Amino acid sequence: QVQLVESGGGLVQAGGSLRLSCAASGRTFSSYTMGWFRQAPGKEREFVAAISWTGGSTNYAHSVKGRFTISRDNAKNTVFLQMGSLKPEDTAVYFCALPKRSYGINWSAPDEYAYWGQGTQVTVSS
Repeated sequence: QVQLVESGGGLVQAGGSLRLSCAASGRTFSSYTMGWFRQAPGKEREFVAAISWTGGSTNYAHSVKGRFTISRDNAKNTVFLQMGSLKPEDTAVYFCALPKRSYGINWSAPDEYAYWGQGTQVTVSS
């Protein structure tokens, strides 16, 4: 059974940084793209970033490009999201996700992902 456990969220002032982690178990993690999504109160879940199974390719939402960096450590079955220059509008619950299959997915589409963590709250104060 696949398990994804996020950590690293918290309260930070605007302009600050946080590093989120997502530990995976129960599947061959290293064969899959991994994604980060977020959901703010009253809003739909939105794509943040994704990384290929090798770590050689990444994709970012326009709103976070240049401020966030996704990375992974396949030896530790962990994916990271380094967040910098945080803004109040980044406030949300952040989720990591593992897709339904290991190839041919639309990285930014939530429906392509079958497994989700419980989420970690990120709050950015102004």
